[in-house]
Amino acid sequence: MAPSNPESRNHPESGTNHETTAPYGSGPSAAGAPSAGTPSAGAAGAAPSGRVRIHHLQQAKAKGARFAMLTAYEQYTAEIFDQAGIEVLLIGDSASNNVFGNESSLPVTVDELLPLCRAVARSAKRALIVADLPFGSYEVSAEQAVATGVRFLKEGLAQAVKIEGGAYYAPTVRAMVQAGIPVMAHIGFTPQSEHALGGYRVQGRGDDAQRLIDDAVALVDAGAFSVLMEMVPADTAAAVDAAIKVPTIGIGAGNATTGQVLVWQDMAGLRGGKMAKFVKQYANLRGILGDAARTYAEEVRSGTFPGPEHSF
Repeated sequence: MAPSNPESRNHPESGTNHETTAPYGSGPSAAGAPSAGTPSAGAAGAAPSGRVRIHHLQQAKAKGARFAMLTAYEQYTAEIFDQAGIEVLLIGDSASNNVFGNESSLPVTVDELLPLCRAVARSAKRALIVADLPFGSYEVSAEQAVATGVRFLKEGLAQAVKIEGGAYYAPTVRAMVQAGIPVMAHIGFTPQSEHALGGYRVQGRGDDAQRLIDDAVALVDAGAFSVLMEMVPADTAAAVDAAIKVPTIGIGAGNATTGQVLVWQDMAGLRGGKMAKFVKQYANLRGILGDAARTYAEEVRSGTFPGPEHSF
């Protein structure tokens, strides 16, 4: 997914494999207080108490419920988001510019993402774990895509993968699904194609909306279990959602999708700089961490820390 400020880079090996048949709620009217020890799925109703599976996301769309998705790249955020009830965790190629310090998602490699994926998969006991296939790891052929997808399921412990691109990649999706690799499709603005698209530009305006609908239909027909749309007008995203039977996920795509996703550093206010229009910040972690670091440094320099209570 794109950094929130495209002009700036500052822009399962699970503990349980418990299956559940508990469906999502039937929509906002099904909301209720979560039971003790059970993460809440928010206003859409209670989520399954065991591992979230692809069919639970499908149930959400069928019942008019919604689910939340966040990126995660390491142990502690995976644990926190999982325990908070986030249904889907994405090990995004956005790690390129949110972990590794690159200007875009293009430089990150399979070998860089696999350890991050393992860390998230080992730490999250409930969320569905989805891994991005990075640029250059699936475009050459369906065989290359299958081989890369297998690595993410075997070595990365992911439960599904995500690839960018439209109807052209339908044969690739079909080959991966036939090989047993669940695939989430990503259309609209596709950051791996930023140079071909002429930069960070909204996709699917006006007459171009039909192209996105056609892309989504082709990818779903090929076996994609969901379609993520990035930087797409809300009315276009709603038309795509109405045209396909699988759940849609939006980032800058309005409110008609079944799920929503954000890069966690944007959502929690860890990254500084200008935010994209579609980002809402729910905390100011950058400020909190900055204050903590300054206080720590002051106490070290003054000799206040460590005190007697911190000494043996």
